[in-house]
Order: sequence, then structure tokens, then C-alpha cells
Amino acid sequence: MKIICIGRNYRDHAKELNNPVPKEPVVFCKPDSAILQSGKPFFIPEFTSDVHHEVELVVRINKVGKHIDKEFAHKYYDEIGIGIDFTARDIQKECKEKGLPWEKAKGFDGSAPLGKFVKKETLDLNDIHFRLEKNGETVQQGTSKDMMFSIDSIISHVSKYFTLKIGDLIYTGTPKGVGKVEIGDTLEAYLGDEKMLTTRVK
Repeated sequence: MKIICIGRNYRDHAKELNNPVPKEPVVFCKPDSAILQSGKPFFIPEFTSDVHHEVELVVRINKVGKHIDKEFAHKYYDEIGIGIDFTARDIQKECKEKGLPWEKAKGFDGSAPLGKFVKKETLDLNDIHFRLEKNGETVQQGTSKDMMFSIDSIISHVSKYFTLKIGDLIYTGTPKGVGKVEIGDTLEAYLGDEKMLTTRVK
């Protein structure tokens, strides 16, 4: 199982980090050791002092595919969930400044909390509302209609480079409002009005 992540898929998020708006999906990966199941605590690593939350819709692949045309991409997933892409922003900044890959800022242990999934037939795929609450206050909220690259477009694009396999996860990008987490914070992610993921920062 692999975790494929899409960066800068919401225009306002790209702007808040002073990143250029991409012309195609920005792709990076996390190892499976990054997965943190809902309810488990997230421990801030010793090597960073600036971990940010990034809530995202997550797609789980249910069929092996390569070079998938966009019009057929909907056949390769039947569930959508929610997750958090934790980012060591200080490490990422340092790597970027040196022109180095920044996987260690994104793929460290526990950096991909993962919540429950629901059947996609229960959702309006063009307008999936989701949000993240920190200590009971909404800090991020978004909808799939604001994605620059749709789920089907992402699947098609990614499958040009990687064979997608059953169980693979695609984190589809985060809306604006990313911010630092501190020890003692409680994070709760919602799909619509249903709580799907909870983690406490330690």
C-alpha cells in the first residue's frame, strides 16, 4: 500500500504559503508507516518545532490500474474518507531552500492520520464539504468543488507514473487555513456533519 499526496490543489492554500499555482497536480508520497489511525495520539517529532495540520479528502483505490483515462477514473474507487497531512514546515522550508526533496518533512511516522470512509454514492462528489476543528474551533473548511484538479483528474494523472493498486490512498490536497499544532491540541475532522477522525497532539 502506498500513500500518494497532492499539493497545492486549492488556489487559496497555494497563495497563503506564497507558492505558485500549479498547472498540473503536484505529487509526492508518504510511506505506509506514516498512517495514524483515528483515535491514536500524534506525537510531535523531536526534529521539528513547527508541525502544521492540513486536512484533506482521501480516496481509497479499489482496482489495479495504469494509464487510466479520466473518463474511466471513477471505476477505480468507491470510498472517500478524510485525513490529515501533517507537515514539518521548518524542515520543508530548509529542504526547499537547498533544492532538496522534502519527504522527511511530510513522510515521518504518524504524519498521515486517517479517518473513516464512506461509500462515494452517499456523497455529491462535486461538492463534498469537510472541515477540521482544533480544540472545538473550526480552523479549516473546504469543498471538493474548489479543487483545481478533480479526483478523477488526479487519478488519471497519477496513474501515468505509478501503477495504482488496491488499498492505495490518495490525499487530494488541503484548503486554506493550515496552522501549527501544539502539545495538548485535539483535532477533529468532519465529512459534512459527521465526525470521521480524532487525534490528540502529544
